[in-house]
Amino acid sequence: MTTALALNQHDFALTGPVGSFDAYVSTVNAVPVLSRQDEQDLARQYRDHEDLDAARRLVMSQLRFVVHIARGYSGYGLPLNDLVQEGNIGLMKAVKRFDPDVGVRLVSFAVHWIRAEIHEYVLRNWRLVKIATTKAQRKLFFNLRKSKKYLGWLSQDETNAIARDLGVSAREVTEMEKRLAGHDMAFDPTPTDDEEKAYAPAHYLHGDTPDPADVIESGDWQDQTSGQLHGALQNLDERSREILQARWLADKKTTLQDLAKRYSVSAERIRQIEQRAIQSLRTELTAQ
Repeated sequence: MTTALALNQHDFALTGPVGSFDAYVSTVNAVPVLSRQDEQDLARQYRDHEDLDAARRLVMSQLRFVVHIARGYSGYGLPLNDLVQEGNIGLMKAVKRFDPDVGVRLVSFAVHWIRAEIHEYVLRNWRLVKIATTKAQRKLFFNLRKSKKYLGWLSQDETNAIARDLGVSAREVTEMEKRLAGHDMAFDPTPTDDEEKAYAPAHYLHGDTPDPADVIESGDWQDQTSGQLHGALQNLDERSREILQARWLADKKTTLQDLAKRYSVSAERIRQIEQRAIQSLRTELTAQ
């Protein structure tokens, strides 16, 4: 893992050794902790003079604290080095907003920003389907999961108590508990997933999209039929072919009377030519 970080995408970078996560932890633990006075002096240099070296020293002095917070989220099954990296982003945001004149230490101010970034990362990556979208659901997700480490399925009294503490309804607590108990399922699992295959969504979800094989087969059949029809039409005499095209293949069909006027024959004669031409096409297409 690299310690290359930036307060702003293009402001500056903190560089260090590239290697394993343990090497990264050893590196950040070796960075000296700043005294209150040094911390305030560096914060003022960055705030008043945009001293990026001062900001870098502030960030570096708190990286060990980010690792400590990130370890608390290791139970979510996400890579610890990714959790640390997200926490580092929160730390850099905190340094940009830190006011040394308020009188609090940077670590106390930064904890909110560090946790906020890690929370966002957990919610984005814990499941394929987003489990919490509103502020209340996010708060419920982390608090309920923490409580579930020590409890089985919640009783009604426990559900009501958590709902009161978090300012949500009991129904929302129950719904989040169900989401936490679920797991991601492959839509179309591999043949080796025998147990999951029987319940895979691909086996019971209805899809309106046509089967690609059917689409290709239908297209091939239409192309073939069109080609055969075109060839059969070419074998007709010119007048029969024109009558069929005018009566059946044109966007606006021509009446028997109009064709009778065009060819100076009776409408009945046009009808006979049309029927004879259709029978000839049918015979030729059937033979193919």
